[in-house]
Amino acid sequence: MEIKKTAIAGTLESSDIQITVSKGNDGVKINLTSDVKERFGKSIIRTIEEIVNKFGLENINIKAVDQGALDCVIKARTITAIQRSLGTSEEPDWEVL
Repeated sequence: MEIKKTAIAGTLESSDIQITVSKGNDGVKINLTSDVKERFGKSIIRTIEEIVNKFGLENINIKAVDQGALDCVIKARTITAIQRSLGTSEEPDWEVL
């Protein structure tokens, strides 16, 4: 699968995360901004990478702005942003879920 367009999911509200997905050239790049990056950054990035791997994406840029989101919210926002960027929002890949 290949990214067709830039897409965003989530908000900048407390307890949420905003995920922006765009086409990349050099593998999987994740840029995380978070007040809790020092403590939970590795876990947040690992969760995002897990979803990217399930979609089988090799060239993708992800910007994540975390506001204290739980793991389930991070997964949901990442899946939504990727599906929007692939143009598969209407027909989701249920195996990824």
